[in-house]
Amino acid sequence: MALELNGKTIETNENGYLLNVTDWSEELAAELAKGEGIELTDKHWDLINYLRDEYLNNNGHQPNTREINKALSKAWGTKVGSKDVFELFPGNPSKQAGLIAGLPESRRKGGY
Repeated sequence: MALELNGKTIETNENGYLLNVTDWSEELAAELAKGEGIELTDKHWDLINYLRDEYLNNNGHQPNTREINKALSKAWGTKVGSKDVFELFPGNPSKQAGLIAGLPESRRKGGY
């Protein structure tokens, strides 16, 4: 599969995940989110940026929902639970946010 954005072809796998993380941009993320029925807010961007940072700067690590909850709790200064992140990304926070963040498809189940 492939996406077109500003005259550039961006290759994806059969599930819509980017094949090359360097093809990602915030503009592409907004388009991917639209396709998922999500309008990105600052909280969405916090999670997207956290996932990208972990992947790019921590040996390709893709946090599960529990790790996401802990990181966002620290960042936002309030307890964040699974319900909170599923409200942001109802299709599974680690996977759906990972898709929008331009990360490779995760094969784990997510969760704890």
